[in-house]
Amino acid sequence: MSEAAASQRPTARPPRRDALCYAALDLGTNNCRLLIATPAGRGFRIVEAFSRIVRLGQGLSQTGRLDEAAMQRTLAALEICAEKIARRGAFTVRAVATQACRQAENGGTFIAEVRRQTGLELQIITPQEEAQLSVVGCLNLIDHSAAAALVVDVGGGSTELSWVDLRDGTLRRQGDRIRPDRLPIKAWLSVPVGVVTLAERFPETTPATEAWFREMVEAMKAQISAFHHADHLRPIFAAGRGHLIGTSGAITSLAGLHLGLKRYDRARVDGLWLSQGDCAAAAGRLMQLEPGARAAEPCIGPDRADLVLAGAAILQAVQELWPCERVRVADRGLREGILLSLMSKERQERRPTQRRADARLADASHG
Repeated sequence: MSEAAASQRPTARPPRRDALCYAALDLGTNNCRLLIATPAGRGFRIVEAFSRIVRLGQGLSQTGRLDEAAMQRTLAALEICAEKIARRGAFTVRAVATQACRQAENGGTFIAEVRRQTGLELQIITPQEEAQLSVVGCLNLIDHSAAAALVVDVGGGSTELSWVDLRDGTLRRQGDRIRPDRLPIKAWLSVPVGVVTLAERFPETTPATEAWFREMVEAMKAQISAFHHADHLRPIFAAGRGHLIGTSGAITSLAGLHLGLKRYDRARVDGLWLSQGDCAAAAGRLMQLEPGARAAEPCIGPDRADLVLAGAAILQAVQELWPCERVRVADRGLREGILLSLMSKERQERRPTQRRADARLADASHG
């Protein structure tokens, strides 16, 4: 398990102790995302958000290296993130990089260049920690009346699957004491295939055909089907006592299409329940759209038009191998998991100090 060594304390502005800001930055194969938030109860209140599709991993599956133009696009986005973090005076920052930087020959060189140009200390996290943090980010969407949940995090260069056992109530008892490495994740799998890599491996036909879509589904199924460490949970799903949680831009795009939204509305998408039939119907509608029409869809746009069907294929592959009727859509994931983990750690570290202070006050009042 990687240590949380990427926390840093920017010095551009002294942090205000009465309104601590925490920042979580997730640099993926396709997106660069930032959240800055302050604690609020057991959760947080977002004070600033930033997201830009940078396609850092474009062409990586063919060359094994990060492309120069992709790195420049990403650096430009990271400079914006660094400015926002400094302006907010974030108390604690964690910036992580995932599959593209894990896989690329020049990933370490790029990380060093990011530090030199922006001051951001990016940490390349392991697939296991990525899966754990994604589950933390989705904790509030888990249906505790179920016996198990399968969290599917579809990224640009990899897909993480985490099987969570809900039968013993561990998650309920944890409360706000969140430890990503102590969640009841009974099995996890990281597949080095995401929407970018799958779309590059299977260039879209014109028009898109069912045969082409099935090729993507079967390729993903081949990656997952050899994994058997979660088989002991299959009876739960077979009995209808498990559910999926899907987190990715492709899955939220499917949800927006299903709802017929004229503009994307996170409040309506995040937490939405879809049936397996709803997912298949949305994918079928996408198949009928030319790339230009897909790009014109308000919940897809030009940046995802060539990737959303790959995301639908990955989701369908998981659903065919792990059938269950209910899928919950998550417009949340890794960044939220980082924030919740940072805030929980801070609370745990503060409590012994607070108890000692309370004890000193009590002694003084009796003296």
